[in-house]
Amino acid sequence: MDMIWYDTLLKPEYTPESWIFTPAWLFLYGLIILSLLVYKNTDTDKNKIAGYVYFSIQIVLNFLWTPVFFALHNIVLSFTIICFMTVFVVLNIIEFYKVSKISAALLVPYVLWICFAAYLNYGFMMLNSVK
Repeated sequence: MDMIWYDTLLKPEYTPESWIFTPAWLFLYGLIILSLLVYKNTDTDKNKIAGYVYFSIQIVLNFLWTPVFFALHNIVLSFTIICFMTVFVVLNIIEFYKVSKISAALLVPYVLWICFAAYLNYGFMMLNSVK
């Protein structure tokens, strides 16, 4: 990650210290994996394909966001990605809920963090439009 570039950006209000992000994401990725395992191992007659599709799309968008923001320095594209990611995480929660309320609940902290991250991304975009 290009932290030198990041450190030069004007930051929106409530931007956490940089050290917060690693433990937060480790915790969230743990919940995401646990959620998928609970979903996968829930016995049901319901079709699980939509849940897997939404999960796959949101996780690909999640993994795209970091290089777009930190390597390409493309704040606008990263904001677009995080907006789509938010939509697909919500769709993922809805589909997981149909099979397992626990697997859906495990994704709630993730969607809340993504919403906060979208706020930060939007703030970076507005404050650094000339960079």
